[in-house]
Amino acid sequence: MSNEVEEIKNKIAESGLVSIDLKDFYPAGERAIIDMKDHLFEGLILKEKDFRQFVKTEDWSKYKNKLVSVTSTADAIIPTWAYMLITSELQAFAKKVVCGTPETLEAILFHETITEKLQPEQYKDKRVMIKGCGDVEIPVSAFSDATTMLKPFVKSIMYGEACSNVPIYKSRSESV
Repeated sequence: MSNEVEEIKNKIAESGLVSIDLKDFYPAGERAIIDMKDHLFEGLILKEKDFRQFVKTEDWSKYKNKLVSVTSTADAIIPTWAYMLITSELQAFAKKVVCGTPETLEAILFHETITEKLQPEQYKDKRVMIKGCGDVEIPVSAFSDATTMLKPFVKSIMYGEACSNVPIYKSRSESV
């Protein structure tokens, strides 16, 4: 029996794999939702006079610096001008207003943050792992945005964790 200690190698560290966690691009800020269903007459229609009165008397300052989703969970047709009126009032207070579901808001926020902060040039000729699991829910579109930005620069893109990943892209030079 030999007394030699075998050196443990970290194959993942030696692989040159660079990990990107999209939760690092999580757009900070308090979220708020305005649901148009709350302003429908009998849950069915939007009465212009009543709606304009709501818009006029609402305290819009409560949305100061918030990220606001203006949506409707009712099965009703909401006229476009109603969303425009609310957006017009929120603009002076909210950090961001999106007419759409809270999921749409998140997708847009992540898109803007990734586009602004991800610097794909720094990953030139690298093997990149886009982390797949975490404690922050990340829209699918954020993974797509990151892939689109990184692909022209990297050798490869993988999704998941280093110990179990899914290959997404390999440059021609990487597959040789």
